[in-house]
Amino acid sequence: QVQLVESGGASVQPGGSLRLSCAASGIRFRVYSLAWHRQAPGKQRELVARVTAAGSTNYADSVKGRFTISRDNAKNMVYLQMNSLKPEDTAVYYCNADLSPDVGYWGQGTQVTVSS
Repeated sequence: QVQLVESGGASVQPGGSLRLSCAASGIRFRVYSLAWHRQAPGKQRELVARVTAAGSTNYADSVKGRFTISRDNAKNMVYLQMNSLKPEDTAVYYCNADLSPDVGYWGQGTQVTVSS
């Protein structure tokens, strides 16, 4: 049984930091491309950051320089370090693991709220 479980979401003030974590089980973690997506109220889900099996990363323009994605293959974990948070970062953040266009899994999401 495949599980992706996110944690670390919280309410923070603008300018603050959070680290999201995603624990994966039931997959050959090291061969999967891993990503964080987010969905704000009334908006479509969007890609925030991705790290491939080879370790290459890419980011949405809106988070470049503020967010960092990383993976720990020994622990089956993927992280999203979020700094300089803005109100527009408020969303539910989802962990995603993809092996191919036809094989992928999602977590249940964790809420991040940035507000003063």
